[in-house]
Amino acid sequence: MNRFDKSLVLAISAVAVGCAWLPSVGPDYDGVELDMKNAALPDAGAPSSNLTATCEYRPAASNADERVVISAKSLERWWLRFEDPVLVDLVESSVTNNLSYLQAIARLEKANYELLGSYAAFLPKFAVDGMWSRYWANPHTRSGSGQKTGYNYNVGNLALDGKWEIDIFGGNRRLAESALAQAQSEGWNVANAWVQLTALLGQQYVSLRTTQMRLDVARTNLVLQSETYDILKSRLDSGIGDELAVNQCAYVVEQTRAAIPQLLAQEQVLKNSIAILAGRTPGELEAQLAPMKIRRDWLLAPQKLSDFKVDMLRARPDVRAAERALAAQVARIGVAKAMWYPKLFLNSSIGWEAKNNKSFFNYDSFFASIGPSVSWPIFQGGAIYANVKATEAKTRELALGYQLAVDKACGEVRDAYAAYTQEYHRYKSLASAVKAATDAVTISKDLYKNGLKDFNNVLDAQRSRLQFEEQYVISRGQITQNLISLYKALGGGLAIPDEEILAAQK
Repeated sequence: MNRFDKSLVLAISAVAVGCAWLPSVGPDYDGVELDMKNAALPDAGAPSSNLTATCEYRPAASNADERVVISAKSLERWWLRFEDPVLVDLVESSVTNNLSYLQAIARLEKANYELLGSYAAFLPKFAVDGMWSRYWANPHTRSGSGQKTGYNYNVGNLALDGKWEIDIFGGNRRLAESALAQAQSEGWNVANAWVQLTALLGQQYVSLRTTQMRLDVARTNLVLQSETYDILKSRLDSGIGDELAVNQCAYVVEQTRAAIPQLLAQEQVLKNSIAILAGRTPGELEAQLAPMKIRRDWLLAPQKLSDFKVDMLRARPDVRAAERALAAQVARIGVAKAMWYPKLFLNSSIGWEAKNNKSFFNYDSFFASIGPSVSWPIFQGGAIYANVKATEAKTRELALGYQLAVDKACGEVRDAYAAYTQEYHRYKSLASAVKAATDAVTISKDLYKNGLKDFNNVLDAQRSRLQFEEQYVISRGQITQNLISLYKALGGGLAIPDEEILAAQK
C-alpha cells in the first residue's frame, strides 16, 4: 500500500469517526410541555356523626380526620397490606403464568433485539463470495490463419467483500435512537401490564369474597325465614294460625332461596376469571378459592391523598410508555429525512482469482481493493416526501396520544378517589340501616305475636333486613375495590421511589 492509499484509508476512517459528532437530520426530542392545571381532588372526607342542613353526613373536621395518607411507599406491592396468603399466591402465580403479561414480556424482548440490530448499522458488513466456472470454447472456431482455436479452462474466485456506511447525515443514528426509545416504551408497557394485572386480580378476588359473604347473608336469612315459616305452618296445622300469613311467609322464603343460585353462578364465574388471570386452568383453584372457614374482612383503614399534583401522573407506566413511544416516533422523522441525502460507503474486497486451480492461491492470483462509493436517490416519484409527511403526521398523533394519556390518568385518579371517599358515606348509612332493620324484625315479631300488628310488618322488616345486610356487605367490598382502583390509577404495584416521583414533577 503506497502513501496515497494509506492517506485515503485514514481520511475515510476519520470521516467515519467524526460523523458520530455531526448533527443528525430531523428534529431532536426534548420532551413535551403540558399545560395542565392542578385542581382540588373530589374528596368527600371522612364521614362524621354530624349532619348537614340537607341531612347528609358532614365530613369530619381536619383535626378529626384520622385517615392514613397514601404515599409512594404504600403503593408498592399493595396486595401485601391485606395480609391474605391466598391473594399473595395468586399474584405471584400471575407473574409467571398470566398469558397477557407474558405477551407483554415477549414484545419487550422483541424490541430489545430490534435495538441490538439497529446498532449493526454503525459497523462494517462483510460477506464471503466464491465462484467456480468451467468454460468451453467451440473447437471448430478458426483463427484468421485457419487454425482451430477451441479450448477450455476453469475460473475460480474467492473473496471477502466489505461494505461500511459512513453515517454522515445521521440516518442510522436516528434509527438507533428510535429503537432505544421504543425498547424503553415496551419496558414501561410491561410495567403497565403488571399494574393492570394485579389490580384486576385484586378486584376480582375481593369481588369473589364479597359474593361468598352475600351467600352467607342469604343463607342465614333463609334459615331465619324458614324457622318463622315452620312456626306459622305449625300454628295453622293446629287450627290457630293465619293461612294468609303462612302464604306470605312462604313467598318471602322462596324469594330468598331463589337468590342463592344466582350468587352461586356468579361465584363460579369469578373463580374461573381469577384462575385465568393467575395463569391457571379454570377449576384448578377450587380449594384455594373456596369460602373461608373463618370470616374475615379486607377493609383497610380509611386513606386519603395529600398534595396531589397532576405532574405526578408522569410516573405512571402507561404515561411513560406513551412518552417513550413519542420519542421513538420523533427520531423516525430523521430516519425518513435521511433518505433525501446521499449515502457514502467504504467498500473493500480481498481474495484470489485464477483460471488454473493449481495456481489459485498463488501470489499472482491475489487481489485487493478499497475505495468509497456514493448512492443518492435523485428521483423516487415523491415516495420519500410522502414518507416524511406520513411520519410527521404519525408524530403529531402520538403527541396528542401522550396528552390524552395524561388526561385519562388524571380522570382515573379523580374518579377512583371520588368513588372511594363517597362509598364510606354510603357504608355509614347502610350500617345504621342494618341495625334499624334488625331491631324492626324483632319488634314486628313481638307485635304480631301479641296480636297488635298483622304479619305484613314482619315480612317488610325481614325483606328490608336482607336487603340492607346484602347492600352493607357489597359496600364493604366496594370500598376495597375502589381503593384498588385508586392504587391502579396512581401506578401502584411497582417500586416507585419517592425521589423519582419528585423528579417527575419538575
